[in-house]
Amino acid sequence: MNDVRRLTNPTTDTQTRIAPTPNCLTGVGVIVQDTTTGHVLLGLGHNGRWELPGGKVDTGESFEQAGLRELGEETGLVPDASRARVVGVALDSGYGLNRISAAVHVPSGGGVPRVTEPDKIVRWEWFAPADIPDALFVPSAAVLRAWRPDLPLPLTDAYVYRARG
Repeated sequence: MNDVRRLTNPTTDTQTRIAPTPNCLTGVGVIVQDTTTGHVLLGLGHNGRWELPGGKVDTGESFEQAGLRELGEETGLVPDASRARVVGVALDSGYGLNRISAAVHVPSGGGVPRVTEPDKIVRWEWFAPADIPDALFVPSAAVLRAWRPDLPLPLTDAYVYRARG
């Protein structure tokens, strides 16, 4: 006879499950591109590095939802949500953890970005893609490379995956 073992259902088991130790940060970088000029929005951090709007993905959010939420929180801009697209993913390691950053491209028809988090950002500025400064936050450089690998960006140790299709 066959020895059949019944698999237990972890949602109904009475045993306590120990939560795994986190080993990854999941974030999003938002490439806001002005539809008229083609320029990209970057914020100057207090450390002298430029960065894209973005941040951590909250539980239950898609990359697009997280990007739009972070963009609104950090700049006050509210673009057409239906036009937000994941264009790639970057994987690097920072703070002793793997860091996954989704690249979300959002065309913007205008609006003036505001500094809503002055403890993090000094000012927002629009740059032509070819004129993006070298002093970039590592995840932002990786996200920009996922979007436009042809740009003269500083090299990072990130693995970059471009979306297809």
